[in-house]
Amino acid sequence: MLRIERYLFRTLTSAFVASLVTLTAILWIIQALKSLDLVTQKGQTILIFLLMTGLGLPFFVANVAPVALFASVLYCLNRLNGDSELVVMTAAGVSPGRVLRPFVAMFALVFVGMAALYIFIVPWGFDTITSMAIRQHGNFLANFARPGPFIELESGFVFHYRERGSDGSLRGVFIQDSRNPNDVATFIAERGDIIDKGDDSYLLLEKGSTQRPRAEGDSTIITFEDYAIDLAQFVHKEDYQKAPRERDTWSLLTNDPSKSAPRVIGQIRGEIYDRFSSPLYAFAAGLLGFAALGEARTTRQGRGLAIGGAILLFVILKVLGITDAILLRSRPEAPALWISGLAWAIPLGTAAICLDFIFRGPLRAFAPATWRRLRKQSRER
Repeated sequence: MLRIERYLFRTLTSAFVASLVTLTAILWIIQALKSLDLVTQKGQTILIFLLMTGLGLPFFVANVAPVALFASVLYCLNRLNGDSELVVMTAAGVSPGRVLRPFVAMFALVFVGMAALYIFIVPWGFDTITSMAIRQHGNFLANFARPGPFIELESGFVFHYRERGSDGSLRGVFIQDSRNPNDVATFIAERGDIIDKGDDSYLLLEKGSTQRPRAEGDSTIITFEDYAIDLAQFVHKEDYQKAPRERDTWSLLTNDPSKSAPRVIGQIRGEIYDRFSSPLYAFAAGLLGFAALGEARTTRQGRGLAIGGAILLFVILKVLGITDAILLRSRPEAPALWISGLAWAIPLGTAAICLDFIFRGPLRAFAPATWRRLRKQSRER
């Protein structure tokens, strides 16, 4: 890179990192506040709390990266225009392509980072969070639950034991799981032990009974000598099997639709499209910002209209992408070709149109007269 290209790249990088850290920190704080019950109610340590909330950071980073890139491009170019640096570069014969080169380099780096996050790191993070949540329930039951009170671990799941034995076992165990009103289960046992087997945690109940309602006013009671309960089912019953977002990319690509529930097929398809198309928004967001402010303007030429229009177009771009992702996930059958094509056409088409405007291509040459008048009025303000 030339010295001026390194200067542009350095300015953009510092703005992008600041935006990314700020937006990610805001999302992380919001998520952390929602998860404070890990410490206040479920007795987990600060280390576990930070680890479980920290595993969600890759997901936040991947989602806010296009927003941070778009904001940093607008900030950088607005600053360069405000200091008349772009005007000086243009007067010195620096072409738009030369100015764009360091920006494209940053777009490519963000694209690679987002691809790594979406395809590898984010699924691993979600899978690890689920595994830790399962263990967190087991650790809470074994180490932090106090004898006596009936504790609601989560809405509809109540746990109680009378006392702890000298060997660390739980005596007088009571469990009621009413999260699904149509499948209420109640367990009563004289003794209970938490057993870890590999990555799984089990609650082993001895000399007890389980009661399930069969009809109104009637129920079925089954006694047992020992009964093992997989604590994975008490995280969320619908998550007892790995959700598509927790599965690695290769398993999603090789998934057999005949072995999956109809509602899951659409979720898997949507997850695949999302992982491979979302990184393209790095180019769409960055080029959209450059197309709005990449042209040299003097301090007397207003930039408010261009910035406002770019922000509006970026919001529309994100809404279209989210809508298409919802349509892909909501259809168990093969979606229409245009729905699948939009996943790629939205970011790639936006990038192509922006490049056309940056280099004064045919689309810009045949742009509506209204658009040209608005741009002229913006420059004259």
